[in-house]
Formats: sequence, structure tokens, C-alpha cells
Amino acid sequence: MDVREQVDRYIDGQPPAKREELRDLHRRILELSPDAELWFLDGRNADGKVVSNPNIGYCSQTLGYANGESRPFYKIGLSANTSGLSLYVMGLEDKTYLSRTYGARLGKAKVTGYCISFRSTKDLDLDVFEEVVADALGRAKS
Repeated sequence: MDVREQVDRYIDGQPPAKREELRDLHRRILELSPDAELWFLDGRNADGKVVSNPNIGYCSQTLGYANGESRPFYKIGLSANTSGLSLYVMGLEDKTYLSRTYGARLGKAKVTGYCISFRSTKDLDLDVFEEVVADALGRAKS
């Protein structure tokens, strides 16, 4: 099964309301970066143990680790979880950047060093969401 099929299956497997919101956010991200490399992580580690929620990833970058190792990984990730949805912005060196730059304008969202979590897109300013995505992908929103 290719990545697009995995992503579609993941989205289709969500409860109806969350499915529609996840599908809408996925569409918005792809509109901002139509040629983005698409990733799908099922949340399992190399041993098959569930260690995170599944994630849809967009674009690619090389992440460096403190031990000197590096690996390719997505720039942004989108995930459904028990309390709502989350957008992950990977590779940020300044862990205050998201909250300082977007926190006050996002709406009802919890912003951490690299994650924006929210119950529903109804709680979120979607124009600001798109700004975050465009910024993370290295493109200015026109």
C-alpha cells in the first residue's frame, strides 16, 4: 500500500466529525504545498510497539540529534488523538517560537515547543493555522 492510501485509510478510520476536520486540514496543507513529500507513520517503533499516535507528515528535512546522528523526517505532522487534533512543527531550534509568533492568534489551542493541539477546527483560526503551515514549509502565504 502506498503512502497516499495509508493516509486515506487513516483519515477514513476516524470518527465522522474528526474525519471531516482531518480531511479539511490535510487538503489545506496540500494546497499550500501541492508537491510536498507525503509521509505516514503508524505510531509503532521498530519492535512493533505503539509509541505515539499515527501521523501524516509533509515535506522532508534532516533532523540532527544530540549524539551526532541524523535522519530524514517530515517538516510538519498532523495527527488525530483522543482529545482532538495536533499539528507538529518539527526541527524548531527555538522552543518558544510557536507560542510567541502564533499562540495569541490561533484561538483555543494549546501550544508547546513544537506542537499545536486543539479540540476542533471550530476552536482555531484557520488563517493562522495556514500561516503556521506555510512558515514551517518555508513558504510565505500569499
